[in-house]
Amino acid sequence: MTQQAAAMDRGEGPERPALAQVPPALSADNVVKRFGGIAAVDGVSLGLRQGEIAGLIGPNGAGKTTMFDLLAGSQRPTSGHVLINGRPVEKLASHRRIGLGVGRTFQIPRPFPDMTLVENVMLGQQNQAGERILPNWYLPGKVARQERETFARAMALLDFLTLSQLAREPAKALSGGQRKLLELARVLMADPKVILLDEPAAGVNASLLEVIIERIVEINRRGTAILVIEHNMDMISRLCRHVFVMAGGKLLCEGTSADVSRDPRVIEAYLGGSAG
Repeated sequence: MTQQAAAMDRGEGPERPALAQVPPALSADNVVKRFGGIAAVDGVSLGLRQGEIAGLIGPNGAGKTTMFDLLAGSQRPTSGHVLINGRPVEKLASHRRIGLGVGRTFQIPRPFPDMTLVENVMLGQQNQAGERILPNWYLPGKVARQERETFARAMALLDFLTLSQLAREPAKALSGGQRKLLELARVLMADPKVILLDEPAAGVNASLLEVIIERIVEINRRGTAILVIEHNMDMISRLCRHVFVMAGGKLLCEGTSADVSRDPRVIEAYLGGSAG
């Protein structure tokens, strides 16, 4: 058993020395998101450091997915700041944040069902010359070369995520867990520095979940920071050194997975009643 695997089995998360000295790759500073008179996110500050896997947990309705929307750029905060490597980006749309290295998956993946797996993954490649009209006329060799390179990279990612044998099959043929892996492959095509994973264990059988956990650890080992929303606390304890807990739109507490699992406020928030 490797040192990293042993640490995971002890519930310590992957080893990352001196993370406290690393500045946040993605952070939120006193972020608020209101829908009418309701604050779905209410003054939340958190930071994800480069090289880290952190968890974002809380009961249903805590504001976790809205927080992901604000970090990824699909929604803008009512107030507060979202920062990538210290740069405020709350006014930038999601596609601009992808270009700055932030990728995001969803709780329910929605691939293009009639396209093959490799075609779905190739769509994640950024800044291809063939996306514009003129290069197809004046630089056909460059366009063809990039398409070959994109195809080869997509196939390599499908192989990494154990889907290469299905590369030519339509995405509609996949199970729920396989769709999670396909979506992760598509995100990786953009070469993100940070990935926001929204409930990667939801609807996934036990054997495929082990594959997902192993691949998350390997992606992180290669240098990508990961923030995970998850209700599977065993998965959180195995993966995450640091955990943020939301309840009622607020950041209730943060700490190691062991610490937050014993915190009376966290227990009360999950079981119901006032978290205060």
